[in-house]
Amino acid sequence: MFAALGRPAIRDRRRVEIFRRVSILPRMDDSNQLDELMACRLDDGRKAVTPCTIVIFGASGDLTIRKLIPALYHLAVEKALPNPVRIVGFARREKDDAAWREELKAGVAQFSRSKSVDEVVWAEFSANVSYCQGDLTDPAAYQRLAEKLASFGVPELKKNLLFYLAISPSQFGAVVEQLCGANLLKRDETPGEWQRVVVEKPFGTDLASALRLNNELTRFAHEKQIFRIDHYLGKETVQNILMFRFSNAIFEQLWNRTSVDHVQITVSEKVGVGGRGGYYEESGAMRDMVQNHLLQVLSLIAMEPPVSLDAEAVRDEKVKLLKSIRPVRDVSKQVVRGQYFAGMVDGKLRNGYRQEEKVKTDSNVETYLALKLFIDNWRWSGVPFFLRTGKSLPHSASEVRIQFRPTPNVLFAAKCGLKLDPNAITLRLQPNEGITLRFNGKVPGASLQVRPVRMHFSYDSEFGAYTPEAYERLLLEAIAGDATLFIRRDEVETAWGIVDPIRAGWDNKPLTNREFYSAGTWGPVAAEDLLAPTGHVWRDPQPTK
Repeated sequence: MFAALGRPAIRDRRRVEIFRRVSILPRMDDSNQLDELMACRLDDGRKAVTPCTIVIFGASGDLTIRKLIPALYHLAVEKALPNPVRIVGFARREKDDAAWREELKAGVAQFSRSKSVDEVVWAEFSANVSYCQGDLTDPAAYQRLAEKLASFGVPELKKNLLFYLAISPSQFGAVVEQLCGANLLKRDETPGEWQRVVVEKPFGTDLASALRLNNELTRFAHEKQIFRIDHYLGKETVQNILMFRFSNAIFEQLWNRTSVDHVQITVSEKVGVGGRGGYYEESGAMRDMVQNHLLQVLSLIAMEPPVSLDAEAVRDEKVKLLKSIRPVRDVSKQVVRGQYFAGMVDGKLRNGYRQEEKVKTDSNVETYLALKLFIDNWRWSGVPFFLRTGKSLPHSASEVRIQFRPTPNVLFAAKCGLKLDPNAITLRLQPNEGITLRFNGKVPGASLQVRPVRMHFSYDSEFGAYTPEAYERLLLEAIAGDATLFIRRDEVETAWGIVDPIRAGWDNKPLTNREFYSAGTWGPVAAEDLLAPTGHVWRDPQPTK
């Protein structure tokens, strides 16, 4: 038996026996023991969280109620928050601590991943939560905030400050200026203390506005103090892209132009625009999804290995990848936009985009976008990357499909033709998170038939259902001062430099009939035309089971 397994297996079994004899391993299946034995912890040198105060500007807004406080509450449940910690909400509405705490508790019960509140944990958590009323432009309000912080007895709670700007980007500059004026935010580093500013997207509406916003922020805060959030980077499956690529030699050797035919990145949404019509009229799919989420996923999929796992090393490679994307010079051949009209979704009639609230009846804003991009570097030269996103599609899913080159036209390929499906790896980012390897196998029986089969890894099956919300990880990293999962200034500006020319290419041009699609379908006919010239077809994500 051991001879059949080979020498490496014999060595592994001997290692298990050695560890068993010294009582390090419990008795269980040898393969499970080896899996546990081979687990490698990479966070031993991770930056530790230190006592601090978290100040949330926009404390009465949806983001605070739906995402931030539920995330902080679950960090408290996991005992991951620093001790001690204080959370201060800053907003214009008048209310006392007790009233705000009741609002937050209702939000945790409704929007947190547990959909419940542990009364014991909440009592301890909420005791550290307080409210400060004030207008964002009123210097006196910032003095009241400074006095509140000064009342906290522990020195670190007065000096280690995380300012979360859950407000409109147009207000970012005014807030950081006021914080500096109140001596709460110091641009120059002071030993033994820190201040950081977390900002939400949209980070500008084009390259010019992003440059202005960056300049406003860096007048009062150093770049290393600014943490720009894209919640997609906080998702476990997105973080796992680098782990999958760079810790598995068999896949990394295939991750290049010699093996890969093309790559498809799909972020589909079943929901329509709904009550966000006013926002969407200003953003569209390009600003809402492509400039941030899709380009971030593309950079992780295609970047070169960083020299280390340090934040700047990882972000350097992402920026280099974005700068390698070939500019889109002919929008008509590389980009398709679309807009949904009335159709059936889950058996119910959904209004078209132009019938949504706060949307112009002749709007040409895109609710769907598909792009064909090329990366001009050694690894990916000539490989097309197809990106698409849209509203009112058949179901919600985010996935990356690495389509390998077809087999040579001999043997099975010569007989099967297009029915012999090329191999593919699919990284499912959400839902049904997992990784699938697709290859061809013989159908059992007397006849000789071949069809695609798959090997599938499921996060749920392997690790259990627990998956922390993206904001939990991102908040914890911001408190620790680890910027790996946050977007650097040059990343933002480079991404806008990619999408701005595309928007300019269709500016003031009306949508054509081939660019409209019925709600509940996979997009406009024009999207198929984007792939047809090279013989490619879209691979639609499968629905959640």
